[in-house]
Amino acid sequence: MNELSRRCLAMAASLCLVASVSVAEDGVPDLLDRINDEHARNVVDLWTYNDIASAREEAQKEDKPIFVTFRCVPCRDCAGFDAEVAQGSEVIAEFAREHFIPVRQVEMKTVDLDQFQFDYDLNWAAMFINADGTVYARYGTQSEEGADAYNSIAGLKKTMERVLELHKNYPENRELLVEKRGPKKETRSALQLPGMDHAATLEGLTTRQNCIHCHMIHDAENRAAQREGTFNNDRLWRYPLPQNIGLSIVRDDGRRIESIAEGTPAAESGLVAGEEIEAIEGQVITSIADMQFVLHQLPNEDVSLTVTGSRSGDHQLSLKKGWKKTNPSWRGSLYSVSPNIRTWAPPAEDSARSDFGIPENEGLLEVKFINGTTAGGKAVKKAGVHVGDFIIAMDGKPLPLTTPEWQLALKLNYSVGDTVPLTVLRNGKRIDVEVELVE
Repeated sequence: MNELSRRCLAMAASLCLVASVSVAEDGVPDLLDRINDEHARNVVDLWTYNDIASAREEAQKEDKPIFVTFRCVPCRDCAGFDAEVAQGSEVIAEFAREHFIPVRQVEMKTVDLDQFQFDYDLNWAAMFINADGTVYARYGTQSEEGADAYNSIAGLKKTMERVLELHKNYPENRELLVEKRGPKKETRSALQLPGMDHAATLEGLTTRQNCIHCHMIHDAENRAAQREGTFNNDRLWRYPLPQNIGLSIVRDDGRRIESIAEGTPAAESGLVAGEEIEAIEGQVITSIADMQFVLHQLPNEDVSLTVTGSRSGDHQLSLKKGWKKTNPSWRGSLYSVSPNIRTWAPPAEDSARSDFGIPENEGLLEVKFINGTTAGGKAVKKAGVHVGDFIIAMDGKPLPLTTPEWQLALKLNYSVGDTVPLTVLRNGKRIDVEVELVE
């Protein structure tokens, strides 16, 4: 990108920010109407809307920490929890109004990716920072259990209380917080990410159809790595849960150890169930998301990890190669990883499973749509797959139970250029086809 292009892009980002925070006569931000953000409509007096810069100025004046929530408004996941935080929970509203500068960030175009590093596959996330940019905490966790399995008002309130304690002792505790910001990012604007396709369209005025969702950051990273030839499956094991090292954490607390799995690095370390995790690798812990952030920075190789328990002190955990591996099938960014066959095939109805005699532990996916305008969809049609077919096997083996898990299996076991054998049922007959993976 030449200097003129950089300046134009910067100007577009600035214009987008101005447009995003402009307010109509009734006090409702224009952006709120453009993206139909109903959860914030009646609480605009609580949230600084999509304007982190002004929140930092206010935080400096009032000496308060900043509470930034990131919400992908069009996404259904986390909608219930978002409504609780944004307008439903008086506990959070009153606490936030009194002790924090609350910000509701609903798009990623104007977000500094160096300052705000978190798991972008989340549909709701929170970060707590000082006005000077020091990161106090992260909150928000998702897994294959569901979007809100780890999130709760009680858990969020606990993290907020811990943030206030950190803020009270700042800047004397600055050294304990330095690493919480994360490694420096070369590209700080989502619009400038090498893998952010269609940036020219995205840089326009933000609407519901023209928004950079959080997961699109990971999408861009995946695409760039694949185009450069540096992509490997370790990129799929982002933000591992504490369970990966043997720790089950009380979800409404965020730090207290509920149990320790036998034979795991945590069990061998001497950590004790019931105590709290105070720090990992020297980083102060306030939540499960904080733990995930530290674990995310480590390689998926043999590595030693220092965990500090509130009762038992420091412990060295020895992690073995592959320790990060988990089930990432829930991640939206999975679909930016090749290969793709551009076919929508959700699990079939129970009646179809019964008719075909498919066991409960085997997948049966019904082809509802094939995107024939794409290379991947054309290859599926060319192979002889029809809408209405039921896919029952891949390479002679039963399918996983869900569509995302099938997509994950496809990406882990095949590459572009390979041919994948599929078995489908059509009118009660088994038909074997071979789909060339072209994208």
